[in-house]
Amino acid sequence: MPIRRLPETLVNQIAAGEVVERPAAAVKELVENALDAGARHIDVVLRDGGRALIAVTDDGCGMTPEELLLAVERHATSKLPDDDLVHIASLGFRGEALPSIGAVARLTVTSRPAEAEEAWALSVEAGRLGEPQPAAHPRGTRVEVRDLFFATPARLKFLKTARTEVSHAQDTLNRLAMAHPHVGFTLSDGERKLIGLAPAEGELFDARLKRLSAVMGRDFADNALAISAEREGIKLTGYIGLPTLNRGNAQQQYLFVNGRPVRDKLLYGAVRGAYQDFLARDRHPLVALFVELPPEQVDVNVHPSKAEVRFRDPGLVRGLIVSAAKHALAEAGHRASTTVSDLALGALRPANGPAAGTWGAPQGTRLSRGLSEATAHYAAPLGGNHGHGALPGLSGAPAAAPPSDQSGVHPANSNEGVVEGFPLGAARAQVHGTYVVAQTGDGIVIVDQHAAHERLVYERMKDQLGEKGVARQMLLLPEVVELEETAAARVTARAEELAELGLVLEAFGPGAVVVREVPALLGEVDVQGLIRDLADELAELGEALALRERLEHVCGTLACHGSVRAGRILKVEEMNALLRQMEETPHSGQCNHGRPTYVELKLADIEKLFGRR
Repeated sequence: MPIRRLPETLVNQIAAGEVVERPAAAVKELVENALDAGARHIDVVLRDGGRALIAVTDDGCGMTPEELLLAVERHATSKLPDDDLVHIASLGFRGEALPSIGAVARLTVTSRPAEAEEAWALSVEAGRLGEPQPAAHPRGTRVEVRDLFFATPARLKFLKTARTEVSHAQDTLNRLAMAHPHVGFTLSDGERKLIGLAPAEGELFDARLKRLSAVMGRDFADNALAISAEREGIKLTGYIGLPTLNRGNAQQQYLFVNGRPVRDKLLYGAVRGAYQDFLARDRHPLVALFVELPPEQVDVNVHPSKAEVRFRDPGLVRGLIVSAAKHALAEAGHRASTTVSDLALGALRPANGPAAGTWGAPQGTRLSRGLSEATAHYAAPLGGNHGHGALPGLSGAPAAAPPSDQSGVHPANSNEGVVEGFPLGAARAQVHGTYVVAQTGDGIVIVDQHAAHERLVYERMKDQLGEKGVARQMLLLPEVVELEETAAARVTARAEELAELGLVLEAFGPGAVVVREVPALLGEVDVQGLIRDLADELAELGEALALRERLEHVCGTLACHGSVRAGRILKVEEMNALLRQMEETPHSGQCNHGRPTYVELKLADIEKLFGRR
């Protein structure tokens, strides 16, 4: 067949296939146009998941009848005043959205500029352009898209259920709302409001946190660390969540470049690198990061939907994110997320919730008022001068050496003032040989001794490695560890790198290694178990990466074997020493796998559990 020029309608339908693959994509394009028009309020309505209707109404600058006609032509835009694709300062600039949508749907655009006395409406149906008509409309623009893909029915088969399509539109609108906190957004399906975000007040940083709280939830706002860093003209701001606030997927990671929501592999990789010391591989942090840089340093024209970008210096951007996030996490110290205590309290509450006087009574029953008051009086805390009725050991102080028995529960006695000044309080007891219970000024802290000490050992190993290498401890008798031949070869091939981490070993025949030195921090260690775990770890890491690049995995394995084991009875001095080291060590609020090392319960919350509030 001879080469020929395709009809304009078919060209627009092809463009629609790239720009408008589903209703959420149409919502994105139309809302971005509204933002570029200076809108302060944007309302979106979807019916049947966007198939029957997508309506976007804004209070932006509006368009004249002449501009309406240009707006539905391909590659017509007001957003490239100098015809320069390098200096792009707007969200939409391709000029394809409206004509592409009009090629596959019934499109009506109604608009009125601020200075005009009347509005005008223009319709496009499957690419056929109508004439502008007078209409009634306030200042701004309303775009209605009806019967999406009616002109290309095959595309309808690829759409999901209405609920799924609405959820995609919600995510799209939420991302744009986070990038523009001073703009109000609503989304409804014609019957109920799915999103209702009022314009956030105040400075951008404060307004952004309010908007993030409204979208990502109060838990994120309560456990977010502020990020503000700048390097060579690139500015990074936003908030990142504490490692103990994590999810099983990366859906709550929101990344923005010059106000544009993006899904960029480089940025996601930088976030993963920043948290690699704190989270297991299948857990993901919650973040909202905003990168601002000169337009000439980023290309936003590499993807039809502008979801991906290309940086002129990707290493600089990645390094800025990793270093800023790690600095914020280090500044957080031993802090863990409040969701840890919330989950603990939720597990303690009865299914129907506590009520004063109901403990021990059948579900759904209440004690009489008189009996309830008598019970409350009986359960009231003892005063400071409680005389001969006091139970021994319950009024003791946190730092005195307690008598211990075979039960593994250690009561404390005198010297109350030790609690003051210590965020994690002072040790009161150890229970089940695993958990240290400490009293703080306004509650209690329960510490997982193994997880906490594992993090402490790990951080000390990292510090030593960065300074002069991990200190070693020579074994009195070298220990031979038998492995499969391939596993032994894997371990000995990395002997030089393991020596930097304080583990000195060498081959001992075809299926064994001999260990001569171990990291001094580990103390008494199960060498057999350690080497076998390391062999498994190296099998997962593969041969391509140096151990220093995967430091968190190898050091994590070493630290696990060198930490205080569950089941070991601790003296009160050891328990308090553990608490003090946690307070002084960055990241001690979570173990190497992102699990919390301690749970803090406030006295007010505990009182609620017992119906005292």
